[in-house]
Amino acid sequence: MSITARETRPPDGGVKVGLVLAPLMLGALTYGVLGSVVVPALPLLQRDLHTNETGATWLLTAYFLAAAAATAVVGRLGDLFGKRRMLLIVLCVMAVGQLVCAVSDSLAPEIAGRALQGVAGGLFPLAIGIIRDEFPRARVAAGIGAVTATIGIGAVGIILPGLLPRLSWHWLFWLPLVITLITLAGTWLLVRESPVRPGGRINWFTTILLVAGVTAVVLGISEGGTWGWSSGGTLGLLAGGAVVCGIWGFAEAASDNPLINVRLMRLRGVWTTNAVAFLFGAGMYAAFAVYPIFAQSPGFGYHATILACGLYCLPMSIPSIVVSPFAGRLADRIGPTVTLVLGTLITAAGFGYMAAWHAYPYDMMISLGLMGLGFSIAFPTLMTVCVHSVPAENVAETTGMNTVVRMIGGAIGTQVAAAVISGIPGEDGFTVAFLILAAFAVVAAVAASFVSTRD
Repeated sequence: MSITARETRPPDGGVKVGLVLAPLMLGALTYGVLGSVVVPALPLLQRDLHTNETGATWLLTAYFLAAAAATAVVGRLGDLFGKRRMLLIVLCVMAVGQLVCAVSDSLAPEIAGRALQGVAGGLFPLAIGIIRDEFPRARVAAGIGAVTATIGIGAVGIILPGLLPRLSWHWLFWLPLVITLITLAGTWLLVRESPVRPGGRINWFTTILLVAGVTAVVLGISEGGTWGWSSGGTLGLLAGGAVVCGIWGFAEAASDNPLINVRLMRLRGVWTTNAVAFLFGAGMYAAFAVYPIFAQSPGFGYHATILACGLYCLPMSIPSIVVSPFAGRLADRIGPTVTLVLGTLITAAGFGYMAAWHAYPYDMMISLGLMGLGFSIAFPTLMTVCVHSVPAENVAETTGMNTVVRMIGGAIGTQVAAAVISGIPGEDGFTVAFLILAAFAVVAAVAASFVSTRD
């Protein structure tokens, strides 16, 4: 008979919550730092790794793709083999990825290292599972909130490259490696293995189909400007990736043990929030690539230093700390659908502002401040709608699905934006890219208007 969280969760005082929470928060901090630390350094990495904008943005794309796969798989592995054990393995893989990036000087190993770092995406479902299994019921919400907020705090890693002006960019990976090793030691010493083992198995066939299909589409988009959009290689990757994704969808729907339960997509609250997540992720994560490259460009850009670029990008992180805690109250007052539409439209306004006005650094700060505000309103609401759209036993896989879809959108959106600024020279390319980001957010707002938790 399986052991449930209800049967094993200790009463208040049964677990030293602060000690267990500390390594989980450190892991979340590392996840946030790894997602943001290369953002202002992309132009520098592009130069030192002897690549173009498309090649440099693969340092983000590889991270997002790996994070999507890890989010989908690692939580299930934790159910099978133990959450603490899988958390230790994930931290070791992350450490290897950071070490690879810290010691290499060419593009291919850097991309491989970033993909290994993307396994950090598995930290979130594991941390949430540990908190749900081990914490007293009254402390669960606060624990999850603490981990989520720490991810947002980790986003201030965007200023780290500018704080190391006399050090090599390799230190962007040495420093997170130190945090990861501390997290690894803390997890080993302070986190016990949960007896909660729901069981099941991993559908590796559909996992491989998902990763292969999405990677082919992303690669086709990234190389379209170089190979030609009508070339056999580009069309083959796009069409082949789409076919593999279609096969994946049919295989998941027919499987008794799906990696992602696509049958839940029949629920209006699920397919609409996933559409919003995909489009929102495409715009938000693509912005991580476009804005820093623009800020550091001479001539039409600001020719900013890495530190200045990081400071210009900082306004997008601040609202996640200040505004996110109040998003739930806003949704209670005006309704989750209206709140979600409002957040996506504010984000669209931020991107549209940058397309129209980008002559001065404060324009970029205003634009990113609006983007951060919109995200801070929309993202918590999106997660809340996901939770309330399905029965309790489907909550974990539904929120995991939404996270995977958002990261896949980010991978595709990043390469679309990179292809545009590589294919259209000068300022015009960036203007078109900002308009595309705004379009992603506007379509997300349209999708959000159909969101409902009642089917």
